[in-house]
Amino acid sequence: MTGPLSGIRIIDLTAVLMGPYATQTLGDMGADIIKVEAPDGDITRQIGPMRNPGMGPVYMNANRSKRSIVLDLKAPAGREALMRLVKSADVFVYNMRPSAMKRLGLTYENIAKINPKIIYVGMFGYSQEGPYANWPAYDDLIQGISTLPTLIARAADGTPRYVPNAVADRVTGLWAVNSILGAIIGRGKTGKGQKIDVPMFETMAAFVLNDHLGGLSFDPPLDKGGYPRQLSPNRRPYRTKDGYICTLIYTDKHWRSFFAAMGKADTFETDPRFASVGKRAENIDEIYGEISDLLLTRTTAEWMELLKKADIPVTPMHDLESIMDDPHLQVTGFFIEENHPTEGKLVKMRVAGEWSETPPESTRHAPRLGEHSAEILSEVGYSPAEIEALHAEHVISTPADAHLPKPAKSIAEV
Repeated sequence: MTGPLSGIRIIDLTAVLMGPYATQTLGDMGADIIKVEAPDGDITRQIGPMRNPGMGPVYMNANRSKRSIVLDLKAPAGREALMRLVKSADVFVYNMRPSAMKRLGLTYENIAKINPKIIYVGMFGYSQEGPYANWPAYDDLIQGISTLPTLIARAADGTPRYVPNAVADRVTGLWAVNSILGAIIGRGKTGKGQKIDVPMFETMAAFVLNDHLGGLSFDPPLDKGGYPRQLSPNRRPYRTKDGYICTLIYTDKHWRSFFAAMGKADTFETDPRFASVGKRAENIDEIYGEISDLLLTRTTAEWMELLKKADIPVTPMHDLESIMDDPHLQVTGFFIEENHPTEGKLVKMRVAGEWSETPPESTRHAPRLGEHSAEILSEVGYSPAEIEALHAEHVISTPADAHLPKPAKSIAEV
């Protein structure tokens, strides 16, 4: 592994999406991610269509660049094995409630006693300093409590809805990545590890309210909050004669260019609604409504040509199938063909962005449950006989225990 985090070992006790997304990001940067799974495995292994049990797409798209070890942490021998792994680790990450970690004997104090330089990171629902400390949390719940459904209701038909994406999980996961990287840099300066809590509620509240606190930023308040442009019911993809298009006419330059392209160059100067960003914000519903009516008069292709020629931001509107054929993503190699040892031919997404020296990239295929159990234990000094004893006691498991098929030939070999 040659990524920027090469040489960093991370013990990953996370499951579902928030934690796995964070550790996958770190694994793509070259860190050695040891995914510690319970005997039943990460629950997302069971979600979605799959070729083999335990290898669903939701799991695979959040767990590449990792190794999997199964440990029964309720068994003393399983906990002892984890502690031996901790000795060689730089970071310890979990996303269950801290009370559960305490019951398992895996608090920061327990872990730091074994490895004082450890960076111990918890991702969970709420700050441990408040009354919600021990509440369970999932993405839907955090979206709701951080105001997203009410904002969607204001912008649409009045019905609160969730964003159809695990946005709270992923935003919090990315904030955890930032925290871990900052802590690694800090430890390089001080030599000290530390405990970090990354609560979903506070993370998402800040994420949403950065846009929507609005007049509530002032004391006394100047309004009831909300960013008018984002909340306009007419802020949506525009229907054309034959489909939809996404465009944002935003700056003074955009509006001048747009009116010039429509043969109405004097409108920007004479219509007071367009005099400034502030004036446009005050009249945004009416303006967006008029643009909606106008865009119905031409086809998507005609509007794409006209708006690009006027240097106005515009894109087509994709669905989940058409995005796979997007010409830009094809040229940049965003979708990559992978030959998984058991799942066969897969499509995965490359790491976004370009680095000149240490580019992140997928370092391993998404592992089968317990695929690296024996390998990881041998690295921390377990003998073959000790590993076999743990297996016989069901403290660890391997893919063979789940009756998964033997590795298939790669596409290149078929």
